[in-house]
Amino acid sequence: MSKPIIIDATNMILGRLAARVAKMLLEGKRIIIVNAEKAVISGEPSMVINRYKELFEIKSRRNPRRGPFQYSRPDLFVKRRIRGMLPYKKRRGKLAFRRLKVYVGLPPEFEKADKVVFHELDATKRLRYKWITVGDLLKKLGWSGKTEWKKVSLAR
Repeated sequence: MSKPIIIDATNMILGRLAARVAKMLLEGKRIIIVNAEKAVISGEPSMVINRYKELFEIKSRRNPRRGPFQYSRPDLFVKRRIRGMLPYKKRRGKLAFRRLKVYVGLPPEFEKADKVVFHELDATKRLRYKWITVGDLLKKLGWSGKTEWKKVSLAR
């Protein structure tokens, strides 16, 4: 097994990051994304919030429990955006999607690891206009904002 590539999503434009990660996954690489809540969506914040509010309200009229489901946790939200750039209904896309892990915050096991930062995707250098972070967007849409890391013990 190859060593995973750890990507820090802080200030990276989400769509461009998702496209780059999808390409790397299809090439067979294992990817771990940390700080998913700090990724950036470009555009006027109020317009972005309104667009995603509409997306979150789409439900089936006949049975509202049916999809499409949108996630309000940043790790699942980012993972879903990457899935949209993969051929996930085909075997190749499913296998690629399984090689992806996304985390909110920075887990303790990755604190000392080398993290990849794509400087050409940095919103602070690239965008002249306003943007909103994924964490801020999802707090407006119902995410509680908890990012606690606990050691999980399997022994009972």
